[in-house]
Amino acid sequence: MQQKIAIVTGGGSGIGLAIAQAFAQQQIFTIIIGRNADKLNEAVATLGAYGQAIVFDLNELDQIPALIDQIVAQHQRIDILVNNAGINLKKDFTEVSNSEFDHILRTNTSAVFALSREVVKQMLIQGSGNIINISSMAAQYGIPRVIAYTASKAAIDGMTKAMAVELSPKGIRVNSIAPGFIATEMSKKALDSDPARKAKALSRTPMGYLGETADIGAAAVFLASDAAKYITGVILPVDGGNAIGF
Repeated sequence: MQQKIAIVTGGGSGIGLAIAQAFAQQQIFTIIIGRNADKLNEAVATLGAYGQAIVFDLNELDQIPALIDQIVAQHQRIDILVNNAGINLKKDFTEVSNSEFDHILRTNTSAVFALSREVVKQMLIQGSGNIINISSMAAQYGIPRVIAYTASKAAIDGMTKAMAVELSPKGIRVNSIAPGFIATEMSKKALDSDPARKAKALSRTPMGYLGETADIGAAAVFLASDAAKYITGVILPVDGGNAIGF
């Protein structure tokens, strides 16, 4: 079988790294992209022979075509793209500046569009491909103090559906994963420092505990596999039932 090639943005830690590790375990050669060289080098070491790290700032939209040309020149194909990289900003609605709002949208939405566009050009040549966007529960229901992040992830859900309708007839499936409360280093700190918020999060999660990054990795492996060959345009919650909890 031909070696599959995957790209995972924000692959240096957390959910992105878990997805990359899950792919590597399936012998999918995985290129992780991020801004922090030290973090990326540590992460790629866990992927063994199936990993490569590229230091790149996805906010440099004009440089994305050259990045993808570089990857295609080296590997000849791109089978899977996981758009995981993203940033958040917690701030009262009236305190968010135009520049702060634009910065979140540029990183979380514009970069996803620009990177996907360039990767799709290669996937169309191949006649096949698989794109997985990482959404958020913030796109499913209202969460206070994250207006820009919410807007960016709601846009991702809309893009997922629009891309799926346009690209699936051409052999490219497009889906999204909407993680619930997942136990990353960042979320643990946030929830442990705010017991009331943690209690609320768990109380409305029917399964009653935080998910693991490996749960998102497993979902990504499924969506990228032939087991999901008739699934496209789906926004898959991996949240212990949080989206339906009361």
